[in-house]
Formats: sequence, structure tokens, C-alpha cells
Amino acid sequence: MFLKYKCLIILLFFLTGNLMTEAQELIAPTDTVLAVVGDTIVPADSVAVLDTVPRKQAGLDAPVSYEAKDSIIMTGNNWAYLFGESNVKYQQIELQSENIEMNMDSSLVYATFGLDSIGEEFGYPLFKDGDQQYESKTMRYNFGTKKGYITDVITQQGEGYVTAGRTKKMDNDVLNMVGGRYTTCDEHDHPHFYIQMTKAKVRPKKNIVTGPVYMVFEDVPLYPIGLPFCFFPFSSSYSSGVIMPTFGDESSRGFYLRDGGYYFALSDYMDLALTGEIYTKGSWGLSARSSYRKRYKFSGSFNASYLVTRLGDKGLPDYSLSKDFKLNWTHSQDPKANPYRTFSASVNFATSSYDRNNLNSFYPGSQGFADANQNTKGSSISLTQRFPNNPFSLSATMNVNQRSKDSTISLTLPDITITMSRIFPFKRKSAVGKERWYEKISMSYNGYLRNSIDTKEDKLFKSSLVKDWRNAMQHQIPVSATFTLLKYLNISPSLSYTERWYTNKVEKAYDMQKKTVVDRDTTYGFYRVFDYSTSVSASTTLYGFYKPLPFLGDKIQMIRHRFEPSVTLSYTPDFGAAKYGFWKDLTYEDQYGQEQHISYSPFERGMFGTAPNGKSGSVSFQLDNNLEMKIKSDRDSTGERKISLIDKLSLGMSYNMAADSFKWSDLSVGLRLKFSKSYTLNLNGTFDTYTYGYDDATKTVRRLDIPRWKAGKGLGRLRQTGTSFSYTFNNDTFGKLFGKKDKDDSNNPPADPNATNDPEFEQISPGEEGDQQAKTEGGRLRGAKKETGEYDSYGYMINKVPWSLSFSYSMQLRYGDFNPSKMEYNYKLTHALSFNGNIQPTKNWRFNFNATYDFDTKKISYMTCNITRDLHCWQMTASFVPVGPYKSYTFNIAVSSSLLKDLKWRQSSNYRDGQTWK
Repeated sequence: MFLKYKCLIILLFFLTGNLMTEAQELIAPTDTVLAVVGDTIVPADSVAVLDTVPRKQAGLDAPVSYEAKDSIIMTGNNWAYLFGESNVKYQQIELQSENIEMNMDSSLVYATFGLDSIGEEFGYPLFKDGDQQYESKTMRYNFGTKKGYITDVITQQGEGYVTAGRTKKMDNDVLNMVGGRYTTCDEHDHPHFYIQMTKAKVRPKKNIVTGPVYMVFEDVPLYPIGLPFCFFPFSSSYSSGVIMPTFGDESSRGFYLRDGGYYFALSDYMDLALTGEIYTKGSWGLSARSSYRKRYKFSGSFNASYLVTRLGDKGLPDYSLSKDFKLNWTHSQDPKANPYRTFSASVNFATSSYDRNNLNSFYPGSQGFADANQNTKGSSISLTQRFPNNPFSLSATMNVNQRSKDSTISLTLPDITITMSRIFPFKRKSAVGKERWYEKISMSYNGYLRNSIDTKEDKLFKSSLVKDWRNAMQHQIPVSATFTLLKYLNISPSLSYTERWYTNKVEKAYDMQKKTVVDRDTTYGFYRVFDYSTSVSASTTLYGFYKPLPFLGDKIQMIRHRFEPSVTLSYTPDFGAAKYGFWKDLTYEDQYGQEQHISYSPFERGMFGTAPNGKSGSVSFQLDNNLEMKIKSDRDSTGERKISLIDKLSLGMSYNMAADSFKWSDLSVGLRLKFSKSYTLNLNGTFDTYTYGYDDATKTVRRLDIPRWKAGKGLGRLRQTGTSFSYTFNNDTFGKLFGKKDKDDSNNPPADPNATNDPEFEQISPGEEGDQQAKTEGGRLRGAKKETGEYDSYGYMINKVPWSLSFSYSMQLRYGDFNPSKMEYNYKLTHALSFNGNIQPTKNWRFNFNATYDFDTKKISYMTCNITRDLHCWQMTASFVPVGPYKSYTFNIAVSSSLLKDLKWRQSSNYRDGQTWK
């Protein structure tokens, strides 16, 4: 008897297995269909016992493998029970769960979650079928029929999530749901908002078709916001569709619908969005936006808008009607497309009143500034053609510059440039021996053809090509060579020829009524204006070294001064002579009865100027200086470091020996200082070398041929100078200025020896490592731990407040009005200041602003502010202009996901609402 019990115990042990993780294969002999009754699944083929004709049972197409981390228990009725991170696989189908029950005969599996010691749920079932994935609380599934019954399912479709209490999975992967919810919020158990679906059919990655639906916000159902049915399309590729408009009201234009239209998915390389806006008081607008891209060829975007604005009531004095349009076009060519031809475009053209009538123009866009705050706009289209194995290149450009303040437009079409790079025409192809002197002679060519006009917007298309447009062509041929004399002296002779072609010239005369010289006659034809000059220059480089005396210390190793002097002799003939015809003399008697003599050129208004008047034989001096210091430094591996004291100090001046007066030129000075690797200060100035006189009768200022040093007024007086600089302060600024903290600071936690120094890789604290790994590998939606922030090695949260403050300042000092009492010009200072900043006090709050300061009015002339709050699955944005003539605001709260971007509320004002009429 004891032997029987012993054999029975051994047999039971082998049947139940052990507590180690095991994996087995299962081949079910039958194909069982599921019949769902409530929460119970029974074999639908159980009715087959009434059929007296036996049927051949077919097995599965592949083996079923299963495993469990804790244990596997098999019972005598052919059921297997898997405990602890269980996994069942069949072909591309995989089922993961904490607990799984499996019938070895009918291919049925049942998966459910587990409970920990405190009753918390974990290990929810996760079903994968190829690229489809469902997560639930319980699941019954038949591997043969591929049907199942799921409770509390969660699946991601597109950018949103679909959840439902009861779901049937059909063999064609369709999910039939009752009591489903669709939302873009990842709080699956209690989403902040969702669309309640009474019943729905989900076709994964295709669409969702529902019965009656209604909105629910914070668990509060909004039955009035409902629809009898709904259709959610999903597509992995972009497709055409309707763009829902936004609504609102303005006091000046009335209620409106804006930015609504249709999106066309034209092809894989191009799209098109047609939108419009309409107002109840008669204003309307149309827009077309398109983006295109072809890999390794080109890319760009296009945006055209037409806006009709009606303000006031027709027939009243305040009525106005304006028709505006705007065109933006950017195009760039991939360098791989064509190495010899390049085409690019950057067009930003708009009528002067467009930005004032477009509400979006008052707030900064992607470019970082508001369009309504920009007085000038520029556009250009260029085409460049280079020829292989040829020094010539051709480029054609169209340039448009606008000034919104007075609707002035400057158009240049075309602007053609022909360039020949430097060549050595006398260089031997097969050189033997030393290089000969004439082989160093080089030449190049530049040709320019331009056609331009400066006019008003409304007169552009009414202008005459012959009378209103200016057109000209210029040729430049420089010839030069460089020789070395006495090893250290560089001699560079050069010859330059310039020729201009004009189609008109302007004769002048004195007008007694206007009491000034005016244009008398314009003659059209072909005219050549040329000039040439020659020069020779000599330059060298000298070095000076200074080593401080020993008693001053050894910190400074050496100070080096680099001195580069150059002298240039140049000669230009007198092209103002009568034989050339480039200059004319005009003698007249002014309103005071005094005889006046002036010289003018009929081509002085030409696009490329005119030939110089008077003979010139000048000597030019140029002095360039550089001062550096070498000091001891522990931060460099060599133990030494160079510091730039004066990066560049240049002085230039010339003396015209051929001139009969005003032989000295102004003194030009340039200074460049490097304060750090990221900041360099540039200062350039011009010093006036002559004195001035004043005629009380005519109230005119005359420059006197008396140098300032002869009048006892010094070498020169500053005529003009200017500089500009910008800087950005942020979290790291003061750390860089005052240095980092000591590594052995006792307040800092010890560094992890295994930690990486690469800033691209963030450290994961020990408490987060497992969760991060589970979230990455498992891809589970339910119960995933939310990111709460960064923690230090002691477990304290690191509270970072990123911020930045940038400012840009420009200054220009120049001559202003003349002061007769001092016989000097007063100075006029022009400066501008703009600044912007942003701060993120918490993870979800952001604030940024952009402002400009007007020094003339001593107040902020324009300012925009933006406040953003991340509301998890929603986002709130408030933008406002607090000062200036364009005071307005815009408040917007919308779903963060682009899929439901039309689910939003927007409130805005117009700058006209705050205007006071007197």
C-alpha cells in the first residue's frame, strides 16, 4: 500500500511540474469557436454532439509556446495555469499577463491581472497581433478562430486612445465596443476629457464608426454637445480633408469665421491648403498655402493671401475700403541636385496696409518678431550658373525692398552679374625653371546689368520702362601682380578700368522762381562713361617683443606687437576735362546777386555713378596693429595661454598731390577688441581733418581749405562712429563668469564613478531605472509611471528654472546741425535697444516677451508678451500687446493633439477697439 501511494506522489510531481520557469509547446487537435455569454466563453461547437456524421478535426497551423516566471500547473482535465509574468505565443500573436489559464484541447486562453500584498492590481493582459496592441484587465481568446472577449480594453489609434468596458474582437481584427471612449489624454482611468461612444466599431489604423456620441469634461457629461453618429478616420499617410474654421467677433469688422477651408494632399511631394475668412460687416479674405519637397532636389513653401477690409458704414466719413495681398515664398535647392546651377528664393512681399488689417501680424511668429512692427520688407530671387572648367559664372537676381511707412517700393529686375575669376594669362602651361615675373600678372572681370525703379505701390504697374525705370551696365577689369623685393617687402602694382553704359543723361539749369538748380532736360540714347586708374603699393610686417622685468613677476611671459605698414601711390587722370564730356560747368546768378560756379555730371544720378572729377595723384598710408600677450596658465596642457589685448587697430589717411585744394582726406580708424570667445567689439570711426565757415547772408556752411592742425584744433574731429552688440544671459552665464564650484565641495553629493559625462544622456536614478526599462520595453499604457522630474543621488527633486534674457544695442554718433557760434557741427546720437526674454518657473508654465525701446520718446514703443500653460492634454496660450498703438490680446485654449486641434476656444480683441476718437 505504501508503494502505491509513493508511486502516486511521484506521478503527481511530474504532472504538476516545479516552481522554476518552464516553456512548452502545445498543438491543439481541434478548432473551437467562441460563444460569448456575459463574461463566460463556452465552446460553440458543443452542439456538434447532435450530428451523427463525424467531422475531421483540424489542428493549429503552428505550435503554441508558453512560459511563466513563477510556475506552471497542469491539471488532469488538460488545463494549464501560468503564474508570474506569463507569456503565450502563436505565430505573430503574443499574449502577456500576470496570470493565464489555457485549455490544451480547445485553444482557449484566459488572461487576467494579479494582486499584490496590499490589493493593488498589476500585470494587466497585453495582447499583440503584428503591429496591433491591446491592453485590458481580462481577456478570453481563441487562437483557432482568432476571436476574443475583452474587458476594460485600451488601445492607441493614431494620436488618441480608445477605451471600452466590453469589447468583442472579431477574426478580421475589428473591435465591437459598448460604452467606449475616445480621447487624446493619457490618463486612461480618469481622462480629463473624452468623447463618449455608446457603441462603436473600431477598424485598427483605418477608422472608427460610432453611434450616438457626446462630450465629457472632467467626468461631467455635456449632452447638448453631441452627435447622432461620428466617424474618425486614421491614416498612416497624409490625406485630404476639411479644415474647420475658428469663430469670434471684432467691434470693427463684426463676427467672423476664419482659417476654414480644405486641405488637398496633391502628391507625396506637394500639398495645398485653401482657407478663407468672412466677417459680418463685409470684410473677407482668401489664402493658399503649399509646401513641397523632393529629396535630393529642392524644397520650399508658398503662401498667398488676399484680404478685403471694410471699416465703418458706407456713406459716412469713417468708411474705408482697402484691398491688400501678401506673398511669401521660400525655395532652396539641395547641393546634390546640380553642382553648377543654383536657384533660391526668399520672397516676403505685402501691401503696406496688409499687416495693419491682419490680426495675426501683431504677434511674433516663427521668425521671432511681429510683422506689423516691421517697417521694411525684402525679397530676392536668384539663379547662379557656373560653367565646368571655365572661369566664367553668371547670376541673375530680382530684388524688392518695401517701406511700409510711406508705401515706397524699390524693384530691381533683372540684376545680372557676369564674373570671371582671377586668371594668369601669361602663365606657362608647362613651366620649366623658375617662375618668370610676367607670369605673376593676373586679371579678372565683373559685369553688372541692372534695371530698377523707386516708386509708390499704386504707381508701379503704371510706370514707363523708358522714362521711369533706371537701367545701366558696368564693366570692371582689374589687373594686378605681386612681387617680393629684398625678401621682406611686397610690391603690388595694379591697373583698373571701369566703363558704364547709360541710356539717358540729365542737363541742369538754375530756376529763378525756385531759387535752386533743377533738372532742365533729359536726353535718351546710349552713353559711355569710363575711367581708369593705376596704383602701386608696398607693404611689410614688423614684429616687436617685450618681456617684463623679473621683479614684476613671471605671470606674463611675453608681449608681442605686430605692425603692418603699407604705402600706396595711385594716379587717376582728370575725367572732368571737357574732352571727355562727363562733367559740365554751370554759372548762374543767385537770388542775392552773387555769381555762382558749380560743376555737375549729367550722369551723377546713374546707377553706377560717374567718372571722378579732377586729377588725382595721392599717397595713402595704412597702419595695422595687433597686440597679444602670453601668460602662464594651468588650464592649458602647454602651461601657457595667449590673450588678445588689441585684436586690430588700423589707421588710414591719404594725401592728393594733384589736387589744388583739400589735399588731405579724412582719417579713418578701426578698432577690434576680443573680450571673450563669444563677444567681439568692433568700432569704426572717421575723423574730419578740415575746418568750416558760415555765411550769415546765405545761411550756408562752407568747408574751408584749412587743415585743423593749422588752425590749432588738433589732428582731426570725430565725424561719425558707431557700433552694435548683443548678449544673452541665462542659467549658465554667471557660472561661466565666476567659475564653477570646487569639485571637493562638501555640500555636493559624491559623483557616481560610472556616470557618463555626455550631456546627451540623462542619468536615471536607482528608483527610476526599472520603471524606465519597463516603459521602454513593455510599451504598456495602463499603470505606467508618469515622469515627475529629475532627482539627485540623495533622492531630492532637482528644481530647474530655465530662463534667458537677450538684448541688442546699436549706437551711431555723427554730425548733426551746425553751430555758428562754435563753427563746428553739433553731434547727433542715434541709438536703438531691443530686448527679449523667457522663463519657465515650473514644468508647465512658460513666459516670454519681446520689446523695443525708443530713446527719442523715452518709452517702450512696442512689446508683445506670451504666457503658455501646459494643461496635460490641453494647452492654454495668452498673447497680448500691452503698450503702443496696437494694444490687443488673444486668448486660446485647445487640445494639445493636432488630431483634435479644432476642439478649442479662442477670444481676441482688435487694436482698433482701444482707439479713442476725438
